[in-house]
Amino acid sequence: MVDVHNPDVRSKNMRAIRSKDTKPEILVRKALFAAGFRYRLHKAGLSGKPDIVFQKYRTVIFIHGCFWHGHDCKYFKLPKTRQDFWSVKIKQNQDRDLVNITQLTKLGWHVILVWECTTRPSGIGASEIIRRISACLTSFNQTSPPSLTIISN
Repeated sequence: MVDVHNPDVRSKNMRAIRSKDTKPEILVRKALFAAGFRYRLHKAGLSGKPDIVFQKYRTVIFIHGCFWHGHDCKYFKLPKTRQDFWSVKIKQNQDRDLVNITQLTKLGWHVILVWECTTRPSGIGASEIIRRISACLTSFNQTSPPSLTIISN
């Protein structure tokens, strides 16, 4: 199938996609703040610059877009054009995610991964996401080993 946009328009559209302050990220941040949690954003010293950082709990949150990180849900569909390019790009993102999570857990950080599809209207909803994050934060302590928690539909 041929792209409906010419290359200049497609390039402009792709450049406009944000890597920070995305709708799912803002939704989770606002709900966390309303629940009384305080956090830092995109801490540069940590591997992968996590979206949300809870220094007190030694916990970070990544909010991954289903398309860009290749989530196995209805929101991820490999484009029909340039499939070789897109499959390599998404695989590189997944490999980078794995490296970042591994490095953070080796440094003693708990990692929570929230998928974009959970924040959508058909997802589990902000209150359930916050309930799960809150349960994780209250269960983590200084002696518990670093872990990865995935919040998905």
